[in-house]
Amino acid sequence: MRNLITDVRGVMVGNAEDAVAATGVTVALFERPSIASAAVLGGAPGTRDTALLEPGMTVEHVDGIVLSGGSIWGLSAADGALSWLAREGRGFPIAGYRVPIVPQAILFDLANGGDKPFARGEGEAPYRALAEAASAAAAAEFALGSVGAGFGATTANLKGGLGSASARAATGQVVGALVAVNAVGTATIGDSPHFWAAPYEQGAEFGGRGWPATIAPEDLSLRFKGGPGANTTIALVATDAVLTKAQAKRMALCAHDGLARSLRPVHAPLDGDVVFAAATGHSGAPSDAYALTELCATAADVLARAVARAVYSATALPFPSAKPAWRDRFGS
Repeated sequence: MRNLITDVRGVMVGNAEDAVAATGVTVALFERPSIASAAVLGGAPGTRDTALLEPGMTVEHVDGIVLSGGSIWGLSAADGALSWLAREGRGFPIAGYRVPIVPQAILFDLANGGDKPFARGEGEAPYRALAEAASAAAAAEFALGSVGAGFGATTANLKGGLGSASARAATGQVVGALVAVNAVGTATIGDSPHFWAAPYEQGAEFGGRGWPATIAPEDLSLRFKGGPGANTTIALVATDAVLTKAQAKRMALCAHDGLARSLRPVHAPLDGDVVFAAATGHSGAPSDAYALTELCATAADVLARAVARAVYSATALPFPSAKPAWRDRFGS
């Protein structure tokens, strides 16, 4: 186990960044078309092709999931993943063509200090090219922190980033999470180095600090990054289990609990918090509703851990007034 979403058999992940613009793209590719759904609980999402993931819709399988910075401009990233997959002969056949299915979610990273002339109407946005590069780079091993979709991400008090974690559920199946943390609030408790996700930490994967001795009333006060607007946390949870589309939808909904356990606040009116869920089907189906519940609970736990790992692994951007990284504030 690598403690990455790629511990789920059939999943690979690639990242690409534009350091000048301080933004990036993460692409998760599936070895074979996989069942997927999504749950959108933020009040202001930016997504592409998420409607087709609803259980009542015709399309059952997807070829990949794209997470991107860039706000609305970032939605062009899916075009790059589509182009790369088409060249690889991926997608469902129709009328002599192959049509890849690659849903996407974006986060807002326009105000992080990077130079983004495309947001002023000058030149083309880089996201299509970044997604092609991320797709070509997809592998079992990938970096965390200030990479990919997490390159320009921030939280209210610290640099955000890209995180991942995995676990084997009590059912024996593997569940993993991938998340770009660009939260309106905080992943840490007050001004301390302690993460809200501390009870779920495995080993010292995000510092091993545990809970603080006490949690003061002021630690529960909400902290906002310039108001509940320029934010969004976007994620994918995946399992090697065999799930129906409706079961994947339930997993996506349950996985949002992981955001609630690791970030304060979440799902704000002007956030676009989105969780995708996918099942690669390489192991057996859950035997009953209790087994499915084990998978869903594990998805929430690994997503909480992935959020903390994203912030723990991040490095600060080299711009004036950039958010400090966790390690800048608190050491290793």
